[in-house]
Amino acid sequence: MMREKARELCSDKVQDFTKCCQETGFLMVIKCQQENAALKECLTAYYSDPAFYEECKMEYLKQREEYRKTGIPAKQKQQKLPTSM
Repeated sequence: MMREKARELCSDKVQDFTKCCQETGFLMVIKCQQENAALKECLTAYYSDPAFYEECKMEYLKQREEYRKTGIPAKQKQQKLPTSM
């Protein structure tokens, strides 16, 4: 959950790194070091933030509580059922 949320918050860095990788192909290991370093720095900042950790922890506990009540995973709840067949 932390990884997903951090990737959303660092979406600009993720896009830069993805674009670099797509443009350079096999040489991405060498040519995209700067973008990769910026992405890692952004993600690490969120991973080491105690407030961000607590936020994710509370969200997880809320989802777990809801699952225990209903038996339906949160991901399944988010999927929309077709309105007409």
